[in-house]
Amino acid sequence: MEFVTTGDGSATLYHPEVGEHYHSKHGALQESRHVFLHAGLQFFLEKSAKSEVSVLEVGFGTGLNFLLSADYALQQHIHLRYCGIEAFPLAEDLLFQTGYDRFVDPVIWQALEENYAAALQNEVQYSDGVRLAIAHQKVLSFASSEQFDVIYFDAFAAVHQPEMWTDETLAHVCQYLRPGGVFVTYAITGNLKRSMKALGFSIEKAPGAPGKREMLRAVKK
Repeated sequence: MEFVTTGDGSATLYHPEVGEHYHSKHGALQESRHVFLHAGLQFFLEKSAKSEVSVLEVGFGTGLNFLLSADYALQQHIHLRYCGIEAFPLAEDLLFQTGYDRFVDPVIWQALEENYAAALQNEVQYSDGVRLAIAHQKVLSFASSEQFDVIYFDAFAAVHQPEMWTDETLAHVCQYLRPGGVFVTYAITGNLKRSMKALGFSIEKAPGAPGKREMLRAVKK
């Protein structure tokens, strides 16, 4: 693992075994904000006018998507329940070297430092109005009695992890999304669009983050 500075000055990690970076080389921070926070969480909240929201993330990784979502929830006085699925969690010492503390309220960052290890075991009350759980397992082993409002699908690209983008994996994940819920990912391919349509989603080609022309947003009918 090695840190790489991306186009917007924020850091990402390069995973040598997978052969890919955790975030876009064009800008880790701006990709996370654009694809997941703006096109996912904020989009859902604007159309639903809810004050409570739940997010399921496939690929917790460096925690950047969670940090930005928790920071936004804190600012907007929204109750957030967040569950990340991560088969290979980063070690604490590596996670805390990302420098993402520069982009969120200090309360949010400190809470991650204090609760990351515990969240890998059970859901924790992360901060006022925010709960966090990290499911330390492979995605097809994930099971929950809960339903979620938004899915952040942030797996490594299909060229490196094709098993994460199969019909089986997508169907397994999307069963936990409520009707009217929003699925967002940085990718958009013909196969992905066909899979999501077959699962009963209306799909949209949304503008992509820098470096990508388009991304996929889908709403469960």
